[in-house]
Amino acid sequence: MQIIIMFISLLTTITNLSAKKTYEKSYYENGTIKSEGWLVNGAKEDYWKFYYTNGVIQKEGHFHQNKPVKYWYFYYQNGSLESEGHYTNGKKNNWWLFYDTMEKINHKCQLENDQKNGYCLMYENEKIISAAKYKAGKKLKEWTNFTSFARENKLSDLK
Repeated sequence: MQIIIMFISLLTTITNLSAKKTYEKSYYENGTIKSEGWLVNGAKEDYWKFYYTNGVIQKEGHFHQNKPVKYWYFYYQNGSLESEGHYTNGKKNNWWLFYDTMEKINHKCQLENDQKNGYCLMYENEKIISAAKYKAGKKLKEWTNFTSFARENKLSDLK
């Protein structure tokens, strides 16, 4: 049994050593950086950044086998935050936050596999002004003000 475990451990080590990990940078024709991050055997892995042609960061986050995973940030061309949220196996999941160009929250939505699934809350001056509930991307109900929404829903559902 010990020999089998040692053999499996050796195979794992050899496999890990044969994985080719390189830091990749690509550039636009104007010479500004387009993207940078790690490749493992030709697939995007770990932390990556992507840029607009003016050199401002466009988005940043992690990959696993060419699929976005973990927490990502997206930016407007002026550099202000546009949106942020979680990816799981290449799909948007959990709460996603969306901002206006002044970086004030515009709305936030619960997503599952890239679709609205749960609540979407709309904001004005950082206060909830309306809400909607979705299932698999289809709107089930809409509230035109926070008072009616709060009356019908538990705010603990929004966490």
